[in-house]
Amino acid sequence: MEIKEAQQKVDEWIKTVGIRYFSELTNMALLTEEVGEVARIIAREYGEQSKKKTDTDQQLADELADVLFVIICLANQTGIDLTKAFELNLEKKTKRDTERHKENRKLKG
Repeated sequence: MEIKEAQQKVDEWIKTVGIRYFSELTNMALLTEEVGEVARIIAREYGEQSKKKTDTDQQLADELADVLFVIICLANQTGIDLTKAFELNLEKKTKRDTERHKENRKLKG
């Protein structure tokens, strides 16, 4: 699925199932909550924290999809074309980091 199509599908879903977009402020709070759920899974799966019984049903893929959904909501309601924004962001990173990472001795194995 292309990013543009994902933005259209989320918009369609919001308008039919979700009734309307939450405010940008509410969506920012929801994004923070969803990122926290991703962090919780990472800490327990790849970090030192042990899982609780309530953690067994959580799936990283599902939580990452929740993050993506809210990001798409925020982009839609603020008029951002994520495809264009992502392309420009990659271009910026490429210009900025072309030599930076190659010269970083911490990244050499």
